[in-house]
Amino acid sequence: MPCLRPGLASGLAALLIAGTVSAADRGLPEEIFVTATRYPVTALDLAGNTSRLDTARVELLNASHIYESAAQIPGTWITRADGQESITAIRSPALTGPGSCGSFLFLEDGLAIRPTGFCNVNETFEMVSELASAIEVIRGPASALYGSNALHGTLNVLLPEPGPDLLYVSGEAGSENFMRGKLIWGDGSGDGDGLIGGMVYDHADGFRDSAGYNQAKGFMKYGTDLRGGQLELGFSGTVLDQDTAGYIYGEDAYRDATLRHTNTNPDAYRKANSQRLQASWQPDGNRTDDGWKVLGFLRRSEMDFLQHFLPGQPVEKNGQLSGGATLLRFARLGPARITAGFDTEIADGYLEETQGSADAGNRPQGRHYDYDVWQYLAAPYAQAELPIAARWTLRGGLRFEWLRYDYDNRMPDGNTRDDGSACTPPCLYNRPADRSDNFTTLAPNLGLLFRLDPENSFYLTLARGFRAPQAAELYRLQAGQNVADLKSETIDSLELGWHHQTAHLNLSAATFTMHKNHYILQDSNRYNVSDGESRHLGVELEVEARSDNGLYAGLAATWAKQTYAFSQQIAGGETIVSGNDIDTAPRTLGSLHLGWSAEPWLAELEWVHQGRYFLTAQENQRYDGHDLLNLRAAWSVNANWRVTARINNLNDTAYADRADYAFGEYRYFPGHDRELFLELGYRRGP
Repeated sequence: MPCLRPGLASGLAALLIAGTVSAADRGLPEEIFVTATRYPVTALDLAGNTSRLDTARVELLNASHIYESAAQIPGTWITRADGQESITAIRSPALTGPGSCGSFLFLEDGLAIRPTGFCNVNETFEMVSELASAIEVIRGPASALYGSNALHGTLNVLLPEPGPDLLYVSGEAGSENFMRGKLIWGDGSGDGDGLIGGMVYDHADGFRDSAGYNQAKGFMKYGTDLRGGQLELGFSGTVLDQDTAGYIYGEDAYRDATLRHTNTNPDAYRKANSQRLQASWQPDGNRTDDGWKVLGFLRRSEMDFLQHFLPGQPVEKNGQLSGGATLLRFARLGPARITAGFDTEIADGYLEETQGSADAGNRPQGRHYDYDVWQYLAAPYAQAELPIAARWTLRGGLRFEWLRYDYDNRMPDGNTRDDGSACTPPCLYNRPADRSDNFTTLAPNLGLLFRLDPENSFYLTLARGFRAPQAAELYRLQAGQNVADLKSETIDSLELGWHHQTAHLNLSAATFTMHKNHYILQDSNRYNVSDGESRHLGVELEVEARSDNGLYAGLAATWAKQTYAFSQQIAGGETIVSGNDIDTAPRTLGSLHLGWSAEPWLAELEWVHQGRYFLTAQENQRYDGHDLLNLRAAWSVNANWRVTARINNLNDTAYADRADYAFGEYRYFPGHDRELFLELGYRRGP
């Protein structure tokens, strides 16, 4: 792989060789996934890709931001902006602006954390990932079991399930006055019955001026038998109060030891909270070969933040209240295994934008937007697997999804000031009149799995993913656009892959090509249009190995070429040229961790690589990429107490978490300096 240095590659190869002659008691656990099929399946029986960070890995990473976990998954890059903010890339560029959020499906225990059409580019902080028992990622389109937003990828945070009695308490302190406390407790019988809950609170001052955050998250689950079936109730919630540091400006500004710590937006902030409640019942217990499952849910979220990255720095307030139900049927028809379902959802969302400062050019003081949108969704689907020969399995699925928006503008229509008077020059912001919009999408998929032997399988998949236009893209318009005539984005993916699994070596490799149509952007008139088209080609490799002497290793490596497949002038004076690299799309991403574990000690060194990428569609400006080292160590004092230390950016590299070029200037979110964290944890139970 281009992103794997020769010295590190040879070291990993040596470890793999050692792993092949290891003793069985030091082997790897069998990989079991649940997101792709909604029932447990091994890697060798999976016609497609899924990466999983298990409980031990999540606990060792102990991420203070989800980007640390994402670095160990191929094809995945979650950039850290400031505080808990982020921008996601899964088999994609780091997407910003119109058409960005909503390209990824974020799940918590299989439930989308937001309703379709009401995404937020930073919504990863609404997941309780710090307390996860596992994190699974599907790269590229998901199966028919998932709908809109499962375009470039799906990320599922799996929270602990009720089980045996458990108590876990930890306290952590670190650089930038970072403090975190965790509590997980459980009271149950060990067979899915009982109660489990968890809470985490963390605080950091930030490494930049006038920045920092306070954050709290929690969850609770209750499981019990009900009339011979299994009932589970679950709740999760998050609260974030953040003082935000914005971009720093100037070419290579992130290298300046003084400038990288400054904050030109000391008044910027973000306040957000979210809650999710769900109930599921399986009349036949936990059977997934022949039975039913009914799931109902309620969700709520609110956010209030200063748009420090825009002229005039308006304040946005948004929120949503949503609910719905899913009916699943698992069945066997002869040799075929079928999963069929029906999803329904209804949501009420609002958005307000107000500029408190004086007019900034064509951005007037006062209210810019104030609207409410009702959303209705219905989607039947089915996914089937059929053995067609001794070692061959055919997989196929189809999803039909209908989506409706009813939009209510609570301000004067058009691009006037909030009192209805005309702007001079004409106002940038435009409010369409009340309207309704409907979208229907059909998404098929087809796969073929060949089980070569007990240790190897190969697969070929063809799938379509889609993304319905988001409410903000339809109704938060500019420059006199009265109607956004948008289509659903679609992406067609062809993937060839190999899974290899033994007691001491797990390996997954995939090569893919994807073609995306109708992706949403702003044209040169600042109109939201569905004119975009892009191509994505890549190779991904994931390796996990363990030897009998306590050495272990993990590799996540990616090479991808992501290019525009159309030519057009767009907002900001940029000109897209077909064949050029999409901006913020590094060709290479990778991480390699090497570790040693021998009770009571553990030590691990990680190398994280990010390749260079262009900042504009014309390929005139670029960021050269970076390489970071991270160190982790743990000492199990006894059966209950454990001390863990982490050093991020061990080499104290000056780098940018994200680089950009806009309004004629280079701008960066600088990466953090070297960070040290120390945690003391107590565990009683499993």
